[in-house]
Amino acid sequence: MRYISAFLIVMLALPAGAQQVPQSAAQMQLSFVPLVKEAAPAVVNIYAKIVRPGRSSPFAGDPFFERFFQDRRRGLPQLQNSLGSGVILSADGIVVSNYHVVGDATDIRVVLADRREFSARVLLGDAESDLAILQIDVATDLPFLPLREAETVEVGELALAIGNPFGVGQTVSSGIVSGLARSGTATGSGRGYFIQTDAPINPGNSGGALVDIEGRLIGINTSILTRSGGSNGIGFAIPADLVAAFVRQAKAGRTEFERPWAGINGQAVDAGIARALGFDRPGGIVVSGLHPASPFGDVDVAVGDVITAVNGQPVNTPSEMVYRMSVTGPGRAAQISRVRDGMEATVEVALVAAPEVPPREERRLNARELLEGMELSRVNPAVIDEFNLPLEAAGVLVSDPGPLGRRVGLRRGDVIMAMGDVVVTRPGEVATLFARRAGRYDLIVLRDGRRINVRFRT
Repeated sequence: MRYISAFLIVMLALPAGAQQVPQSAAQMQLSFVPLVKEAAPAVVNIYAKIVRPGRSSPFAGDPFFERFFQDRRRGLPQLQNSLGSGVILSADGIVVSNYHVVGDATDIRVVLADRREFSARVLLGDAESDLAILQIDVATDLPFLPLREAETVEVGELALAIGNPFGVGQTVSSGIVSGLARSGTATGSGRGYFIQTDAPINPGNSGGALVDIEGRLIGINTSILTRSGGSNGIGFAIPADLVAAFVRQAKAGRTEFERPWAGINGQAVDAGIARALGFDRPGGIVVSGLHPASPFGDVDVAVGDVITAVNGQPVNTPSEMVYRMSVTGPGRAAQISRVRDGMEATVEVALVAAPEVPPREERRLNARELLEGMELSRVNPAVIDEFNLPLEAAGVLVSDPGPLGRRVGLRRGDVIMAMGDVVVTRPGEVATLFARRAGRYDLIVLRDGRRINVRFRT
């Protein structure tokens, strides 16, 4: 940033060896005023319109009731408004926000601090990471915030959260960075990796900026963990390093975020596991499962090994490892530190997307087939990664059960492993078995890591 804050002037005036922190409320106020003036113009308000499909009638798909309800069996689409914040990252109008703010939007308006208003579109979004990259239309010479590497952020640093809470307009709240490497605590499937702050993050602050004392973006505010439902809790921000990875892929033309695939199962090394392995302290991830197509298997990583670092940065949970691989990005290589039998070694792993081998062979059952409208896919590594299935999953995935499939008890994400005593691995085999049998069906299904039976009659 092209300024020298009054805070830095005060620090320069301190004698050598003095603590480099504000010594009074006045000093802290002086440090924040120029910072806010410099950073706030790059934080925007986002107004998004989302069209949700109307709720289907519970009788949809039933030939008898459809005769009576006809067009009324499906509700009218509903318009919902979403309010959040965003941060401009470049003068030509690249903006980052949360996916839950703009991911499904059909109309997006971006309003700057000076009240200028622009339309915008989503370039790339990812629900799992809860990030979206936008492009403001017809924008030049806009204010923006530089990104700061997450590895340089330290606990105890002063931080400001800037956003649009409750839709009242842009506001600023202050706090400190109260924790790093927080994983699996805020959003999504538990793969998140966050910077923790005690700066209040209110509803509407989602997608706003968490900035350091020099006005650099260190994270995107995404959620708060609170017992009361208010802002007096623990806030979480997505590190700027992951934001930079999203921007790289958006500029490369991708519309969906591609994260490298590890193809391994791992468990954090706690005190008990550390004692069993002869470690002097807990740390790292013990490999408990390895997919045959995993790139880790190609470089002599095996079940029982302990992964301790990625590119020299320690990892203590699977979420941390996935985060560091995602920051590096597919198409590159990562240095993986592993321990086996007390000996540490470093191997180079190629970062690749989950392979689509064998092909998915996607199929939608038609009107002449049982359970019309159900969509099926062959399970492969890409499907395992997309639907967060167990590494050993095999069979046919139900990507959409359709109205008839839901009625018999099937769900999105189920894996049909067998029908009776016949094992199935391809969508066409399921369709064929449905056609050959009549009356009673008995499916063996993998759901949430457990085998269950789904039985129905026709």
